[in-house]
Amino acid sequence: MTINLAVKVRKKILHMVHTANASHVGSCFSIVDILAVLYGSVMKVDSSQPKLDTRDRFILSKGHAAAAVYATLAELGFIKVSDLDAYGSDGSLLMTHVNHKISGVEFSTGALGHGLPFGVGKALAAKRLHKEWRAFVLLSDGEMDEGTNWEALMFAAHHKLDNLIAIIDYNKLQSLASIEHTLGLEPLLDKLIAFGWSVKEVDGHNHDQLNEALASAPWVKNKPSIVIAHSTKGKGVSFMENKVEWHYKSPNPDQLAAALQELGD
Repeated sequence: MTINLAVKVRKKILHMVHTANASHVGSCFSIVDILAVLYGSVMKVDSSQPKLDTRDRFILSKGHAAAAVYATLAELGFIKVSDLDAYGSDGSLLMTHVNHKISGVEFSTGALGHGLPFGVGKALAAKRLHKEWRAFVLLSDGEMDEGTNWEALMFAAHHKLDNLIAIIDYNKLQSLASIEHTLGLEPLLDKLIAFGWSVKEVDGHNHDQLNEALASAPWVKNKPSIVIAHSTKGKGVSFMENKVEWHYKSPNPDQLAAALQELGD
């Protein structure tokens, strides 16, 4: 089910970005499998009751990958599939950075480094209100350069927020270059452990590995959990994979057709 969901979402992203002459296909494609597993099998969410108090909260910190979230929400019935046609158009609520006015979206993000602090606040609120829901936060690797994230990591560990699950989309590319050449994160695993988190590393496109890790969190009582999801920017379309330019480019008609063909159209 989640694999089929991922294929459908990738196709919708291509159409959305092409129609809007927008960007961030690569960033969207690297997280599609993570979203498919979260929404398809892990999180407690209900499209017929999007504001249900017992729902799990999902925050996309890398807000520029909005098209991936919108397409996932459309596939699951939170919004109409036809709504996607307005993505990125003037006056549309489906902005190219994720917008909380869309059903199923908890928090508007765009400026990087804000999603995890917000998720920490949600998790702390759940603890203090004695609620059972969890907060899931999906971050980019590039935004781990932001000091706000490291403050949030310390705060979450200090307050023993084991209802907080973060996922780092570790696709190794950041805006104009590689992570290594921009501001290296390694040894990332050791740093996260030192900050008091329980950490697992998975293949960010392997649905079984993602499901096993995310569905079983928290792995250690009183510790927040974080998944380092090793991914490929542009995953699913060969000429987009590991190409930094697809952070910005919009597929032209020929590229759209070729990409859809690769995905099985």
